[in-house]
Amino acid sequence: MDQPNLIPLPFTQVTITDAFWAPRQVANRDHGLWAVYDQLQATGRIAAYNLDWQPGSKKPKPHVFWDSDVAKWLEGACYSLLSHPDAALQEKVEYVVDRILSAQQPDGSINPYFTVVAPQDRWTNLRDRHELYCAGHLIEAAIAHHQATGDPRFLNGIRRYADLIDRKFGPGEDQIHGYPGHEELELALVKLYRHTGEKRYLEKAVYFIEERGREPHYFDLEAQARGEKPPDKCPDAYEYWQAHCPVREQTEVVGHAVRAMYMYSAVADVAAETQDPSLMEPLRMLWDDLTSKKMYLTGGIGSSEGNEGFTDPYDLPNKTAYAETCAAIGLIFWLQRMLQLDLRGEVADVMERALYNGMLSGISLRGDRFFYENPLASDGDHYRQPFFKCSCCPPNLNRLLPTIGSYIYSQGPQEIVTHLYIQSEATFNLEKGEVTLVQETDYPWDGVVCLRFEMNAPRQFTLKLRHPGWCQEARLYLNGEEVPIQLHLDHSYITLDRLWASGDQLRLQLVIRVTRVYAHPRVQENLGRVALMRGPLVYCLEGVDHPVPLSAIRLPRDTGFDCHFEPDLLDGVITIQATAKAVDFTDEDQPLYQRTPPRTQPVKMKAIPYYAWDNRAPGEMMVWIPEDC
Repeated sequence: MDQPNLIPLPFTQVTITDAFWAPRQVANRDHGLWAVYDQLQATGRIAAYNLDWQPGSKKPKPHVFWDSDVAKWLEGACYSLLSHPDAALQEKVEYVVDRILSAQQPDGSINPYFTVVAPQDRWTNLRDRHELYCAGHLIEAAIAHHQATGDPRFLNGIRRYADLIDRKFGPGEDQIHGYPGHEELELALVKLYRHTGEKRYLEKAVYFIEERGREPHYFDLEAQARGEKPPDKCPDAYEYWQAHCPVREQTEVVGHAVRAMYMYSAVADVAAETQDPSLMEPLRMLWDDLTSKKMYLTGGIGSSEGNEGFTDPYDLPNKTAYAETCAAIGLIFWLQRMLQLDLRGEVADVMERALYNGMLSGISLRGDRFFYENPLASDGDHYRQPFFKCSCCPPNLNRLLPTIGSYIYSQGPQEIVTHLYIQSEATFNLEKGEVTLVQETDYPWDGVVCLRFEMNAPRQFTLKLRHPGWCQEARLYLNGEEVPIQLHLDHSYITLDRLWASGDQLRLQLVIRVTRVYAHPRVQENLGRVALMRGPLVYCLEGVDHPVPLSAIRLPRDTGFDCHFEPDLLDGVITIQATAKAVDFTDEDQPLYQRTPPRTQPVKMKAIPYYAWDNRAPGEMMVWIPEDC
């Protein structure tokens, strides 16, 4: 590993005060959490813990993954309470906790499906059922509840479940030699180890990671035990579950995108806890494969609906892009962990892009409507929904948004690292004392970032500021004096090691310009097309802003751009405007084929940030714009 492990600064030590993320956190608190709670009630997900469903009952039948939806909402609600106490929300949280604990069985298990629907099937289909996946989310929810309330009852109940899993799975003769079909439990067990100090939870996470992909394949053995035929022995038979080979031998991202991201997150956690550098090698190769061949410009991942995941290199269609919101969230989880082990600006660049685009597009500005898939083009038939039959994404957003503060900074014993530029106040407990860092900025609309330090005595420590990969021109001033940036770059982080004093100020000026982005020529759909970015934001065209079909627009290669902040549009955004060409579709008398190119006429083109589309009148959307030479 390239440097001693960093740790993310907890979001409880960061207060976000900006005009971009703070309103989104408010929307999540005021609308998102409540909207999802109402859906959990209306669909029977919370009532499932009453364990009163019976065959033939008119009540909703518990599903194998319902626990995860409830647990993610609960985790998000508890994270929100940590920063913003709310008696009404607290009441709902305790009600849900009571329902969950009331369903706990004598052996410690909690899962309505395997209690009242198919108790005979417990632990018999780890591959396809979500038993261990749901257990992982319950563990994460219980930890969040304990952090928010200090009450150990939920955590103690869930630990009984974790202890059951610890006894049930492992290398022993009387144990199940399996692992989750849907990864998540692994990272939850590491989190439980960190919260409780019980090393056996970490050891079980290591077991699940190391066991995955070994032969004979456990999924074959359990299928045979169920009297079913195992999958055909083709090379990609187990790629869906990332079980095609041991983790240490994996070099390409394959299969189900969310499963992959959760597994990579757990591997990074285990690498950090065990100080095992050999686990970083496959993660670096997987990172290279993902970012060079299989990731959308928005940070969205997983191009295919068929496997909710990855296909061939450069297979990145626009209208049919799956790019599940949960997959972007999983990517953010993984990259945050990678940054603690291997501090590289390119990793933070992608994490930022996924935050501002691939993830944020998944939720409406009001916070109560959601995308499951996030395509890069639409004919006007793709809209945000209040909920889904498989509704993993809404509560996943509920739990990420309150924790945005934990992605801004990392710290070491004598080191402060700034990954993201978000106006905030953060408190660091360094080896030599407490330091408060006040960050002021109007990022991502403006690239000026001002940092001010407050401390009761001078402190010697290292400060690292990310130099974003999208920025081609930057200047840095320390207490009014310019600092040469190139002399201080370390893996795209500006590094300053000095004796800092209260009142010291830094001013980082990142020049933000509109950038034309071109895809690799093997991304066939984007040949002859261009995308627009401004800073970390990917832009798109919406039909509501244009008098012609979006397919008619051609952007001349030599056209310049004007940027305007529009405070009354989409909660305030900078739009990109230009004079483009529009193919004349109106002449119905022209022949089907002709020897001259179609006529064009000037058209005013207006691009908005991709995350904000489908918040106005329904209509077309397009990220990749045909370019006219």
